[in-house]
Amino acid sequence: MYQIMSPERAIDLLVKDGDCICVNSFVGIENPVELHEAIYWKYQKTGSPKNLTVVSSAGFGVWNENRAAERYIKEGAVDKLICGHFGAMLSTKKLVLEDRFEAYNLPLGCISHAIRAQAGGLPGALSKVGLDIFVDPRREGPGINNLSRDDSYVKVVEVDGEEFLYYKLPKLNVALIKGTAADFKGNISFDDQFMSGDALSICQAVKANHGKVIVQVDYLGKNPGRPRNTIIPGCLVDAIVVVPPPARNTAFKALTGNFDIPYEEWTDWNEKLEPLTVKKEKSNVAAKIIGKRAEKELKEEDIVNIGIGIPEMVSQYARKTGMLNHITLTVESGGVGGLPATGTHFGAMIGAASVYDMANQFDLYDNGGLDICFMGGLEVDRFGNVNSHRGPGAYAGIGGFANITAKTPTVVFCLTFNTKGLDVSRSHNTVTINTEGSIPKFVNDVASISFSAKRALENRQRVLYVTERCVFELTDKGLKLAEVYPGIDAEKDILSQLPFEVIYEG
Repeated sequence: MYQIMSPERAIDLLVKDGDCICVNSFVGIENPVELHEAIYWKYQKTGSPKNLTVVSSAGFGVWNENRAAERYIKEGAVDKLICGHFGAMLSTKKLVLEDRFEAYNLPLGCISHAIRAQAGGLPGALSKVGLDIFVDPRREGPGINNLSRDDSYVKVVEVDGEEFLYYKLPKLNVALIKGTAADFKGNISFDDQFMSGDALSICQAVKANHGKVIVQVDYLGKNPGRPRNTIIPGCLVDAIVVVPPPARNTAFKALTGNFDIPYEEWTDWNEKLEPLTVKKEKSNVAAKIIGKRAEKELKEEDIVNIGIGIPEMVSQYARKTGMLNHITLTVESGGVGGLPATGTHFGAMIGAASVYDMANQFDLYDNGGLDICFMGGLEVDRFGNVNSHRGPGAYAGIGGFANITAKTPTVVFCLTFNTKGLDVSRSHNTVTINTEGSIPKFVNDVASISFSAKRALENRQRVLYVTERCVFELTDKGLKLAEVYPGIDAEKDILSQLPFEVIYEG
């Protein structure tokens, strides 16, 4: 039977040294911040709970290294992190590279499915996602730093003559969840949340391991919740912590799904949200060129995923052309059929038709249910492999990238030809390179493989690399320079700058 507790009492009674905590969060949204704060303050006062392992499919930062979990991670309470993405964890992603604790990066969807497997009494989950990329133990494995040598999380196995990766997590025994409301039976609804993520699977897994479930909610409901609106039944909950939410701009209501937002109003709501969620940057001409060209690959009725960064320009041009009204956008956190939010609220959606559990979304991605995806990239090598997760001295993590690109029939990478100082202008569709960037993005060998060209060719996927000056295409004979934009000199601006040969029939 659940009890209503303060954050401090819930952590004091239910979180112990050595626990394996699973956090239901998505990059920077839906984090049970007050529960993390209570862990920090107890650790500061008593040195406990310590030796913690923390697992999260999509990471659990709040874009502030002095808030929530980052404080107790920084102080040394955590021995091990297993996450799909570290982007919103501003200090943690730096500490990872300083060998401060063990840290493992697994594809977001594979963590989600491994949690669901544990909820069903299985030790792990099989997947073809991850074969031939960094997480494959025959390459690098999931360990990020020199301390991270545990080889139990990802194994290569064969089933019925087929090769898979087997993803296994440590036994989860504490759940930290953020919901909207609890009724008088302890049933938890997520009505005002932007997503429910892995919440139910996490709770089921923790209870299967005889652990404790702690849920932070905004309020206690006076009436019983509607059964279909209950995400977590009260019988799975040990502690409910009520923390009234801080006041926030009314524009965020567009992300809750509490009222219908027709397609015609998506742009209006997005314009209200962007100043609140996106850091204002100077106009990026190169990104606009890339987005405009990439958008041409969309077809009516496509089911689509668009990554963050430069790929976000694709949705902007799809709005301008009207194509946005004829496709279905999706986001990894579970949203289908709306317009994904950007910046600090990535994972939420304006006008979603459906928001379901994250594991179900990755069922769609892993089985090739998308028609096309648009992803960013840090590097592309001579084989067509892409590195999207690890830069020099920086680590964000793979997130859902590996799942999204593994079987999608058409994969479009959106990236500049080089970076750091690149200056481009465009006039009447003619592109001029004013200044080249000092860091090339097309290299002989990528630092780490996020996307395997070999696997894509075996899967017969169509793969494009759209830049601000040209388009490359993956073929079984290597990269092909498929398109050169007006104003660009193929030899001077492209071929002479590549460290490897490409097919060019110009």
